[in-house]
Amino acid sequence: MIAKFFRINGLVQGVGFRPTVYRIATELGLKGEVFNDAEGVGVILEGEADQVSRFPTLLREQKPPLARIDFIHPSDVDLKGYTDFTITESQEGKVNTAITADAATCKACLQDMFTPGNRRFRYAFTNCTHCGPRFTITKHLPYDRPQTTMAPFKMCEQCLSEYKDPLDRRFHAQPNACPVCGPQLWFEDIGGQPIDGDPIDLAVDAIRDGKIVAVKGLGGFHLVCDAKNPRAVEKLRQRKGRDEKALAVMMVNAISASIYTHVSPKAREVLESSARPITLLPRKDQHSLKGIADGLSDIGIMLPYTPVHWLLFHSLAGKPDGAQWTDNLSLDAVLVMTSANRSGEPLVTDNDEARSKLSEIADFILLHNRDIRVRCDDSVVRLIGETPIFIRRSRGYAPEAVKLETDLKPTLAAGAYLKNTAALTRDKDVFLTQHIGDLENSQTDQAYRDAISHLAHLYEIKPRIVAADAHPDFPSTRLAAHVAKQHGGLFVPIYHHAAHIGVAMAEINRKETTVGLALDGVGLGPNDEAWGGELLLVGASNFYRLGALEPLPLPGGDKAAHEPRRMGACVLTLLGKEDLIEKYFPELPNAKYFGQLVKNSQLSPLTTSSGRLFDAIAALLGLCDVQHDDARAAMLLESVASTMKPQAHKKGFTIKNHRISFLPFFEEVIQAGRKLSADKVSQLAADFHATLALGLTQLVYQACERIQYKGPVMLTGGCMANRLLTAALVQELGKLSIESYFPQKVPAGDGGIALGQVWLSHLMVESGAEKYEFSGDL
Repeated sequence: MIAKFFRINGLVQGVGFRPTVYRIATELGLKGEVFNDAEGVGVILEGEADQVSRFPTLLREQKPPLARIDFIHPSDVDLKGYTDFTITESQEGKVNTAITADAATCKACLQDMFTPGNRRFRYAFTNCTHCGPRFTITKHLPYDRPQTTMAPFKMCEQCLSEYKDPLDRRFHAQPNACPVCGPQLWFEDIGGQPIDGDPIDLAVDAIRDGKIVAVKGLGGFHLVCDAKNPRAVEKLRQRKGRDEKALAVMMVNAISASIYTHVSPKAREVLESSARPITLLPRKDQHSLKGIADGLSDIGIMLPYTPVHWLLFHSLAGKPDGAQWTDNLSLDAVLVMTSANRSGEPLVTDNDEARSKLSEIADFILLHNRDIRVRCDDSVVRLIGETPIFIRRSRGYAPEAVKLETDLKPTLAAGAYLKNTAALTRDKDVFLTQHIGDLENSQTDQAYRDAISHLAHLYEIKPRIVAADAHPDFPSTRLAAHVAKQHGGLFVPIYHHAAHIGVAMAEINRKETTVGLALDGVGLGPNDEAWGGELLLVGASNFYRLGALEPLPLPGGDKAAHEPRRMGACVLTLLGKEDLIEKYFPELPNAKYFGQLVKNSQLSPLTTSSGRLFDAIAALLGLCDVQHDDARAAMLLESVASTMKPQAHKKGFTIKNHRISFLPFFEEVIQAGRKLSADKVSQLAADFHATLALGLTQLVYQACERIQYKGPVMLTGGCMANRLLTAALVQELGKLSIESYFPQKVPAGDGGIALGQVWLSHLMVESGAEKYEFSGDL
């Protein structure tokens, strides 16, 4: 007989881990106990040595579906003479575990919900240890019911019996509930008056009637309408003030999604994962679902992930018995499922807030009485080939850690100004907040501060290093400086594009000096320059610039980012064709004299922005003169390009003094004329992507040869969300035997930049440097 203590760390709480330990231990004939504590899970086993030694292997093989085991550390302990194996109460202590992300409703719970006679038949809060809310209801660790927003709901005898039974899948399922004891749904008109009847059926009737329903979900409210009703979609856009940006839709399953989109095996795997992100899928018919994603080649589709979603589709499908329909039914029902908020404001989470803020958008509200502790938008994923990448990492993934191979000092990384997420570290874990958004108003700034505070409280992290963007006026930078001063921590400003490359380095745990290509809209560079197309050499305490796009004037400064026609007119001016500006852009104010603005360096500062290159070509091809949504011009350009086989123009660029210019390609576009056929526009758009990739590859190759660099090249920045560009860069670099890597654990754009800030600040401290510096051109 021996006795062993096993310390198990990872995502091991709230996922049915202790019942799994109980089952394995009893099957092995072992005695002892298992408990949750702030460090994870502790297991004491007594029994024959060969049986005890089998335990770790069996646990890894049979772990619950939502669990992640980071390590199992055994140690010898004294025999106590246990007479059986028990699951004991959670213990307090220093937090060293993690909370899992919210998980989509599992198949077993769907079977409960759709089996007539089951006590949870059509119950909107059905869950178990394999599914349901986690992060969005958790106040603190350990993850126990009193530490969640389920605390007010006292379990009935039947639920309590399930909760206490180690062999029941609802054993210690903290949100466990039923219609007798759990949260309830109801349906209101926009004046706050409850309406009698089945809340789900009432909501479905309203949606079928062309109405907009605000639906309370896991991390906030959605605005829901019939995506196949153009009038309802247009009404939603008008009321929300969202005229261009694509709307996400929900369909019942992957078979149904294939009615409108191409669903590859990998895309189906992502769609059906427990995270259930919005997945951007290539559409079959560019004219289907009018008003949802007009002009774009992809539609963002997600599958139901809460019981409320499933109940809506159950009613739409005619209430079939059993759960088989959830996988096999081809149902042509499409619901717009977009974040419920006023434009630019955070997602609405509170019932009273919904009644107030959504009264001019929604016609009805589907409410419940379980509080949302953490605001959490839907995640967005896209595939580059068969590799999923994040556009937005949030619900279903946050706050699960990005695991590094190196212990880090407690660090806060404040993130960027746009598409913000922040990050906090503990040991080898980097915890990114949920998606916050653009820090452009006081409400979002407060949501940002709340997210950081909650994560720090949840994991009991007090940062000793505080990293931020080098832009001094960002709210995130100001907060970081304040936190560093308040806690006596080291404040580390890091230039935007170095941090972008740091993201990819962190994902592969690379500490060596690294070449990276950072392509995005704009970020502050040294000497207050507007960067956005940079080839950098990034080291532990400093970075060099190896090359860049040839700077272009930015006519009118930031206005150019909202008016692609300004960049089109800029290119015409640089090519000596100012006389064509009025012909190309007749609606451009003062078009006749616009060339003078381009030549005025005070009114048209220089930028190396990659995003503005996309704007210029989109404008010259007649795709987009003015954009109200970030990167709209680039998305339209990619969409029309996706229909053609690209041909790189080998003379479409020049490289001089480590700067690359694509004006020769623009010259070819202008020579083709203004009135082009749709096919010609698509071909030139495709050729632009291929030429851009070829030219940048040559820039990278020349730099690597110049400095004798043999390592991998990081591809990062917001432009890497472009499927055509990223795939072409990987292919062109591969032809020259240059290994490349693009971010896959967090977004390549600003939504992941906090990870790069964490990594470079860590390397800096490890190197003994006191600040992270730009060391000039190389």
